[in-house]
Amino acid sequence: MVVGMVIAFCILVLVLGFIAPRLSRPVQGAGDRTLGVGQRGASKAPGFLGRLFSKPFGTSRRAVNKSGSAGRRGRAKLPL
Repeated sequence: MVVGMVIAFCILVLVLGFIAPRLSRPVQGAGDRTLGVGQRGASKAPGFLGRLFSKPFGTSRRAVNKSGSAGRRGRAKLPL
């Protein structure tokens, strides 16, 4: 369920980056901040578990940032 929500958010940021690049930045930042809080909280676990628990949040942050930049990059390539 959580994976589906992250995928849906990535698609939202991608489409928003393509349609309205300036509006996609705050939405992308909000997702990045939210996932960052989860990543920092999960990394408080001791040793190996901290790295293990924080990895999904870091991967999701990277996916959100990559989809936002891909949408803006695609918009920049339009011949308008």
